[in-house]
Amino acid sequence: VQLQASGGGLVQAGGSLRLSCAASGRTGGYAAGWFRQAPGKAREFVATISGTGISKDYTDSVKGRFTISRDNARNTVDLQMNSLKPEDTAVYYCARSGSYISMTPEETRYAYWGQGTQVTVSS
Repeated sequence: VQLQASGGGLVQAGGSLRLSCAASGRTGGYAAGWFRQAPGKAREFVATISGTGISKDYTDSVKGRFTISRDNARNTVDLQMNSLKPEDTAVYYCARSGSYISMTPEETRYAYWGQGTQVTVSS
């Protein structure tokens, strides 16, 4: 399974971006997530979605601003980011679990990772 993240870029504070993660293999039934890593910081959980897409969870700092979604027919997982803030600046990574599990914020439960896409929010 290979994951390809895209959609990053430079945006002003208050703006929006939509990240997309395309998988070479099946995504349906597997938990998917988005993580981010800012310069000098550890990678952190952003959002996760269950295999069916019914259940979702977010880190507190993005709740109400970010929305994770998936299309299992197309093997894609998206992250819509609105009301972006400078502190959202980071490299964003998509990930897929290695086994059939429900959504999880635990990085160690994800076996497959995309290459990362840079998001920069200017003030």
